[in-house]
Amino acid sequence: MSDPLDVVTHRDGLDPLPELRRMSAETPLVEAGDHLWMAVGRTEIRAVLSDTARFTTRPPAENEEASRRLAEPGNPFHYDPPEHTRIRRMLTPEFTVGRTRSMQPLIEEIVRERLDLLERTGPPADLMRLVAWPVTGLITCSLLGIPRDDVDEITRNTTVRANGTGTKQLAAGNAHRAYLEALVARKRRHPDGDDLPSRLIREHGPEVTDDELRGMCSAVLLSELEGGAHMLGGSALALMQHPDQFALLRARPELTDRAVEELLRYLTIVPGVSPRTAREDVPLAGRVIKAGDIVHCALLAANRAQPPGAPRDDLDITRDSTGHMAFGHGIHFCVGAPLARTQTKIFLAALVERFPGLRLAIAPDKLRFRLRSPQHGLEALPVAW
Repeated sequence: MSDPLDVVTHRDGLDPLPELRRMSAETPLVEAGDHLWMAVGRTEIRAVLSDTARFTTRPPAENEEASRRLAEPGNPFHYDPPEHTRIRRMLTPEFTVGRTRSMQPLIEEIVRERLDLLERTGPPADLMRLVAWPVTGLITCSLLGIPRDDVDEITRNTTVRANGTGTKQLAAGNAHRAYLEALVARKRRHPDGDDLPSRLIREHGPEVTDDELRGMCSAVLLSELEGGAHMLGGSALALMQHPDQFALLRARPELTDRAVEELLRYLTIVPGVSPRTAREDVPLAGRVIKAGDIVHCALLAANRAQPPGAPRDDLDITRDSTGHMAFGHGIHFCVGAPLARTQTKIFLAALVERFPGLRLAIAPDKLRFRLRSPQHGLEALPVAW
């Protein structure tokens, strides 16, 4: 595989391709094409992602005005300061540790309900369809004030919009947009709910536009719903593939917090963040990134494919992995990280306790992963116990 960008987005199951490990051992900054670079070293990735003065996160385009037109209103991943600062300031209170803690009883109830269904269904059963997608769908839709009856629809449209092709993707994108426009209009008329858009409307009023609210909800759906589902499914698969770690977690539940951080590192569901465009010439790793050049930052390389001398890449839930970059770095560090950690922790604790004999119901080489998704995850996860 010769394209450096494909080397990051493709994997051998849950593992980085050998080419990515070799690439990282040779250089921390790869020339990936004309005016195109890929940072694979941790130091270089941190340098790019923390430098908002010399790198912009707006979508790449032929000029600044075109870049601004491509940016989705309200999506914090498409903004630089000061616009990003304003949007981030609105969203941050919705994802504090305290706010997430208040959701814990709901998360526990949803996880219990879905594991009950898994048990009633009996083996073999698809853990992605019965547990991972519904858990994150119900949690995310509750956060956004979306009725339970609409969870399947919004999940389907969100995933096809992100992973589909052709007319199906276009139709899902239109349906996704129409649903969120109607949701925002409804919340604007009656902003009395205990949900993210209602609170933003009550607290910020006309300061936040309907387009921005829709963009915020869309960004939350993609990152929390799809990313969360792949995190739950991937965590279950990683533990089944490492039965010693599964048994250790069940025997020592006090390791759950460490297990979550290690699995975040090990899975790196989002292999790379939005590309950055250099505003000026920037020296980096002995090279010069020219103004207008685009830099991709390979979080997968930062977490799992570092040069000799770095810690071993084995799954080890006793390891202190808190320095990982699964949530990115700098001002665009994932605002929903507390929620992602909490739902993964609750899921893991319940899963290993209730299903100590959990195992794959098919051969590992029969597992299918989503190849076009911006987030690495399974199509299905058939399990037995």
